[in-house]
Amino acid sequence: MFRRKLTALDYHNPSGFDCKDETEFRNFIVWLEDQKIRHYKIEDRGNLRNIPSSGWPKSFEQYLQDVNCPFTVEERQESVDWLLGLAVRLEYGDNVEKYKNCPPATATEAAKPSDPLIHLDSSNPDFKAGVLGLASLLKIQRHDDYLVMLKGLPVALDKHILGFDTGDATLNEAAQILRLLHIEELRDLQTRINEAIVAVQAVIADPKTDHRLGKVGR
Repeated sequence: MFRRKLTALDYHNPSGFDCKDETEFRNFIVWLEDQKIRHYKIEDRGNLRNIPSSGWPKSFEQYLQDVNCPFTVEERQESVDWLLGLAVRLEYGDNVEKYKNCPPATATEAAKPSDPLIHLDSSNPDFKAGVLGLASLLKIQRHDDYLVMLKGLPVALDKHILGFDTGDATLNEAAQILRLLHIEELRDLQTRINEAIVAVQAVIADPKTDHRLGKVGR
């Protein structure tokens, strides 16, 4: 999930990084602040560098607030990816001349079609479930080929305001899709609540079942 950004930042173990490993995660945050983000002055990084401290999570929470991260300490993967995006932007800003000298893509490379579906594993159960969920949400006819179905999903994501920026265009699109799914779940929940209210009102309004009267019928 983070490999490309970690590689761009010259992290020592981009392929093996595990943010669920508490010690590795804390060391990574310290490295990111010390080497890339540098939001704090050196003398103010003591709490963040005190990795064994039981108060470290609180220090990390404060750090997220100080760098204006939209995610919380509980949203670890999201906050890590946001911090990586911030670090990449700062890294580019510090090395503008270096990246300006990078050779541009050749005409042949530029002409190659970019199909975002080409690397997807259509046999993956999670992928199938996701496509079916979107198809159901958007009232799209099902198809035996999940890729064909996915290409037929007419979703204009740019018309759906996300409300925050993760710093990564791909993640922004994923967040927009998740928000659409969440809204649909809320609508379904509201429908169920309304149905329950109607059912309860029907019971209360029926004198045949009004136990407060102590009798059946009118």
